[in-house]
Amino acid sequence: MTGGTDFLQLDPRGVPRGGLTTWLTDALRSAAADGGLRVGDRLPSSRLLAADLGVSRGVVVAAYQRLVDEGVAVADGARGTVVAVSPHRSRPPAPPAAPAGPDFDLSPGVPDLSAFPRAAWLRAERAVLGSAGPADLGYGDPQGNPVLRAALARWLRRVRGVRAEAEDIVVVAGVAQAIALVAQVLRNRGADSLAVEDPGSRGAHDELAHWGLTPVPVPVDDEGLDVAALARTGESVVLVTPAHHFPTGVVLGPGRRRELLAPSTGIELVLEDDYDAEHRYDRAPVPALQAMAPDRVVHTGSVSKTLAPAMRLGWMIVPPRLRAEVVTQKYMSDLGNAALPQLVLAELMASGELERHLRRVRARQRRRRDAMLGALGEHLPGATVHGIAAGLHLLVTFPEHPGAARLDDVALAERARAAGVVVHPLSRHRQREGPAGLVLGYAAHPPDRIRAAIALLGRSLPG
Repeated sequence: MTGGTDFLQLDPRGVPRGGLTTWLTDALRSAAADGGLRVGDRLPSSRLLAADLGVSRGVVVAAYQRLVDEGVAVADGARGTVVAVSPHRSRPPAPPAAPAGPDFDLSPGVPDLSAFPRAAWLRAERAVLGSAGPADLGYGDPQGNPVLRAALARWLRRVRGVRAEAEDIVVVAGVAQAIALVAQVLRNRGADSLAVEDPGSRGAHDELAHWGLTPVPVPVDDEGLDVAALARTGESVVLVTPAHHFPTGVVLGPGRRRELLAPSTGIELVLEDDYDAEHRYDRAPVPALQAMAPDRVVHTGSVSKTLAPAMRLGWMIVPPRLRAEVVTQKYMSDLGNAALPQLVLAELMASGELERHLRRVRARQRRRRDAMLGALGEHLPGATVHGIAAGLHLLVTFPEHPGAARLDDVALAERARAAGVVVHPLSRHRQREGPAGLVLGYAAHPPDRIRAAIALLGRSLPG
């Protein structure tokens, strides 16, 4: 080894060869935390830094990748590897000796916020501000900016297989608002209930109830929503997550899709929540349900899982018979979404930056999922894992023994929290009794923290 480099006065002498990657990662992370490196600083190329330090290039490449996985840095194309955030602001605190609260939050539905493409967003924002005219800064169309609606129509046709034009799309502040708008239209039309998956999203069910619609549970099995059971409820509207059921991760099978949309079922409207379909790892893409019956399906999606929930940007594809009422409700709610973020998102789509970002995020999330799977195999070897082919979470269930009392997953989640790990009990998302389970999100933490969290979880649960 050489005597080191002027860059941060790094000196590898005395570091065992097997520990070089960890040493360099720790040194760069510490520099970002204490101000030696600042947000936006570009790290030296891996080739140059390796030559200066007298180490293999693979050591530097691996250290940079760890920083990217942790969200401390981003790989920014021609600029190389760039410091993205200060670790003391972005990373969870180190676990105290006697924690007063949880050290690891594995709640489902939380994306990797450190992966937000800051540089690409800034470039797109500058392009938009450079070309926007006075009319772009007004109140605009409550249905959404026409430029974004046209970009969404092209994007969704290509990546989700939908059948829609710009005039079919309503821009909303996320799927939550889409559900709220449909609920208000249904209430205005005299409805007081609708069918939902059971288990299913507790948040969506609570929101429907808030707007005056009683969620009627329909069981879900390995093929998705039980359409025969749905028909027996007599409900004519149903909320589903067909591409990746929340929380079990199953896909609504082809036969069930045809049954659901058959006239004999009596379903007049399907509300399709396409909440994380872009995140897939081990399976071919599952097309949106909307393409099979665009006159009876309201398709909803957002950038909450691909960019960040704070963007409050989503979309609805609304059948013509409901569109005017939905747009009226949107206008009365907020006059329409903010114009500039809509134009920036359209620019990201048109430039290809959004697609490149998704490819990077998929690779990153696969590593995190694999880390959780490996840790579960080691620390909860008797558990069964479900829903691993896609999404940002998975479901763990446990064997039940004849004559033994049914497991209480709320108690299991409480034990995990006491040990420092937040998880969701499956029963939180049920309306009826069913097998116990834990829902674990893996998107928000790098692999090393996921492994540490699952080790804690394994120690906290009964043998």
